[in-house]
Amino acid sequence: MSNLPTYVLITPARNEAEFIELTLKSVVSQSVKPLKWVIVSDGSTDGTDEIVSRYSALHPWIELVRMPERRERHFAGKVHAFNAGYALVKDLDWEVVGSLDADISFDDEFFSFLLGKLAEDSTLGLVGAPFKDSSMYDYRFVSIEHVSGACQLFRRACFTAIGGYVPVKSGGIDHVAVITARMKGWKTRTFTEKICLHHRKIGTAERGALSAKYRVGALDYALGGHPVWEIFRTVYQMSKKPYILGGLMLLAGYVVASIRHEERPVSKELVEFRRREQMVRLRKFLTGGKSSQSHSPAGS
Repeated sequence: MSNLPTYVLITPARNEAEFIELTLKSVVSQSVKPLKWVIVSDGSTDGTDEIVSRYSALHPWIELVRMPERRERHFAGKVHAFNAGYALVKDLDWEVVGSLDADISFDDEFFSFLLGKLAEDSTLGLVGAPFKDSSMYDYRFVSIEHVSGACQLFRRACFTAIGGYVPVKSGGIDHVAVITARMKGWKTRTFTEKICLHHRKIGTAERGALSAKYRVGALDYALGGHPVWEIFRTVYQMSKKPYILGGLMLLAGYVVASIRHEERPVSKELVEFRRREQMVRLRKFLTGGKSSQSHSPAGS
């Protein structure tokens, strides 16, 4: 294990008492443990802090940081919490930093496996594994270049190059990080040999399934998704639950945001880069092109 890069973890957590102990048990059980794990309680009021405190008392490398309570719930808050944790590890001697959600679990070799992939390929800047909740992406079709925000492991040089996470209130901070990393010349990769279990269905913390699809469509517009890509993604979504309506809500979110000319929180350069990637992938998909990075209109 001595050839594996050293790593630190940061977990923003807001009212995660229901699931965070599963995450704590998973990290504590790792065959290769982090130098430091900072769990940032983002104004939690449900007992999250007490659960983390029990573990930090037993494991000195776990540290709890408390952020002030806030009424407004948005994704930029997650970035601010992450940055509070990052401030405590940035001067330590580590090679990899991980952003880890507080509602996932995984096996004992999860991090040693991903760290091994980074050790094998110096061009890899960001790695992760699929998450599974009530369903899971079919990676015969969905791009393995996208890395889920449930767990993202960055090589230090890559994280520095992208300037860290962008505090976008509407969401998509993981997408922006992944796309920016590739735009900066780094390879990004999901390794399907491992999975993490996501115990809260993604996108439904405060909304139902249909409104979550609408928000995804609006986010697709905000992050510069190509209109042609969105049409194909809509058709693909109609084949999955909630059938038909899910696709229609996805498209509605995109169209309404487009009509309103909603402000995009990303650069024109990133929009152009993302659209080029989408069109390349769509052509490969439609022509049956063989590629380890082939992609259906299901994800980023």
